Amino acid sequence: MTSKRILVTGLSTHWGGRVAQALERNPAVETVIGVDRRPPKVELQRTEFVQVADSHTLIRRIVEAAEIDTVVDTRLVVDGTVTSPRLAHENNVIGTMNVLAACQGIKKLVFKSSAHYYGVEQDDPAYFTETMRRAHPPRSRLEKDIYEAESAVEDFRHRNPETIVTVLRFTNGLGSGRPSSHARMLDLPAVPAILGFDPRCQFIHDEDVANVLEHAVKFDIDGIYNAAADGVLALSEVAGLLGKRLAPVLLPWGTALGSAALRRAGVPLTAELERLLRFGRALDNRRLKATGFRFRYTTRESVMKLREHQRLASLMRSDGEGYRYERELEEFLRYSPSVKAANAAPALPANVAPRGEESAAQLATMSAAQPVARPRSAARPPASPPTPDYADLESDEIIALLDDLDTAQLERLREHETAGEARPAVLTAIEGVLARTTA
Repeated sequence: MTSKRILVTGLSTHWGGRVAQALERNPAVETVIGVDRRPPKVELQRTEFVQVADSHTLIRRIVEAAEIDTVVDTRLVVDGTVTSPRLAHENNVIGTMNVLAACQGIKKLVFKSSAHYYGVEQDDPAYFTETMRRAHPPRSRLEKDIYEAESAVEDFRHRNPETIVTVLRFTNGLGSGRPSSHARMLDLPAVPAILGFDPRCQFIHDEDVANVLEHAVKFDIDGIYNAAADGVLALSEVAGLLGKRLAPVLLPWGTALGSAALRRAGVPLTAELERLLRFGRALDNRRLKATGFRFRYTTRESVMKLREHQRLASLMRSDGEGYRYERELEEFLRYSPSVKAANAAPALPANVAPRGEESAAQLATMSAAQPVARPRSAARPPASPPTPDYADLESDEIIALLDDLDTAQLERLREHETAGEARPAVLTAIEGVLARTTA
């Protein structure tokens, strides 16, 4: 593994936090630094956080001071529901240019892109390969921004032939706890569709998204790679696997009329989602698999995994407060001599001096620390009986979900299981995962 000192942009995003967690568990990685405008949303062990804007001069100072060799750019906005078109443009186009300007001289750049690069048209091929270009101009502002962002990355590649540039075009992801237009649509009691259309659907499980990003850092794979799980399903098949009916509530010639009802249900029908509901899209993933990567879930298994999460939804909603970054607390937990060794953060890498003895380069990047031990939340009220959907799950189905749950969700599930069937296999598995996550 050639990547030793890694900078993750977009640390507060879902994927920025996930990839940072994966990288800091790798003993071959010396340093992980994350930058973003907002604090991280997940607990990290040794990732250093610097709160900065997408300014190429500020990011460049961090790259030089910390001797960064690899940049993982996870900032790209691929869902038009998460922000305004103006802010999405600033992030996707202007922000990408600023990050690229700061990456001169690094060894590797990993850029998280989207299948929106290809667009969705009636005459699309059965599977898009990485060598295919758009046959039609972008249909939406978001597609145009993603296309321009990739063009900027391609220009960077030509100007820096010695740098390994990996572009990952991800299809729509499915997982638990991550809001997206697709997830909100599939959470409805019935899956909406356009009358007369049953499009192709291809997904990638959230766990595989993080694994692909880690794979691109671990191995030197230059070029463009499609990231999509094996297999394609019709939308009607997706609805059937979720135990729901397909509801053709959208008219093909007046889709905007039915989109108002979807908005009231909490599912804004973006231009990208509307075209996917018409024609669908599928990516050829053979080039990525040729590098040695293996997907953990197929498209069908990703949908089945989503159904299991939906059936456990009531248990996965934690009553307690989620993780919140507090800079003063993070500094105290890492550097205070009053924190006992049992609760202290893991030892800093050998190249990082203790607080008060940092070099100027280290001071430029050691803006914040991360906690490793937090007190348990106050006692919860007695657990309510398991929901009917939960009672229908077999032991092996529940056990298969445990690695995707956080500590609060695991404790809540343990309470329900103890108050209900109290299956030894399930309780033992929960205790095992809790022991690993709190170790």
